[in-house]
Amino acid sequence: MGEEYTDVIMKRVRKGVLLNSLKKGKRYDGRAVDELRPVEIEKGVISTAEGSAVARIGKTQVLVGVKFDVATPFPDRPKEGVMMMNSELLPLASPTFESGPPREDAIELARVVDRGIRSAEIIDLDSFYIEEDKVLGLFLDIYVLDHDGNYLDTSALAATAALTDTKMPKIEEGKIVRGEYTGKLDLKALPVATTFVKIGESWLLDPSRDEELAMDSRITISTTEGHVCTMQKGKGFITRKDLLDNVEVAFKKGNELRNILKGD
Repeated sequence: MGEEYTDVIMKRVRKGVLLNSLKKGKRYDGRAVDELRPVEIEKGVISTAEGSAVARIGKTQVLVGVKFDVATPFPDRPKEGVMMMNSELLPLASPTFESGPPREDAIELARVVDRGIRSAEIIDLDSFYIEEDKVLGLFLDIYVLDHDGNYLDTSALAATAALTDTKMPKIEEGKIVRGEYTGKLDLKALPVATTFVKIGESWLLDPSRDEELAMDSRITISTTEGHVCTMQKGKGFITRKDLLDNVEVAFKKGNELRNILKGD
């Protein structure tokens, strides 16, 4: 009971400090409400994977690896390839992460990233067909290495970066020839996620860990260059005006992230 009470008090104190800073027109770390922390992307970090990347937003760091394998198609889509997403919140990333079976947060993370990529329809899964009852399976593994807030956007960025680094395996007699490739994975667009949290009356892009702990509402908007792919509301509520305002920012900041992905 004592620890729970202390936790509640600390959250109130943290929120009070953040609100006082927002009244002065700045966030606690000095950023504007729609300003991203520094963003870095490094591709090809795992030599044994078909594709890989590390993304950093602020001090949050995520690694994504991509592998292909021969898979059995779903019965209702017999000629369509399979794509699956797995995520792990590694205990070394944060004292709040625990080892063991996937937690609810890890499941949500995989679903948010998966939906953003899948709904953008950037991969032609029909091209993964090999022969009857055999298709290519595309598997993405997400590892949150350091958590200082907003691992959702960092993971989505790392996943898209890893896909841009992905090579298509050579297929012979219905099997993958390991270490041989036929070219790069063809992507039709670059989906990225932008997360906003509301504290008091302010919506903040790319929340830090302290801001996440004090948030009243949260929404993640995934976009491509011209479309909203998905939206995921984490908690609280959002008005129609706030949603439209956040979508506008999501496109603007999404384009900044896409330029980084392209190396511009």
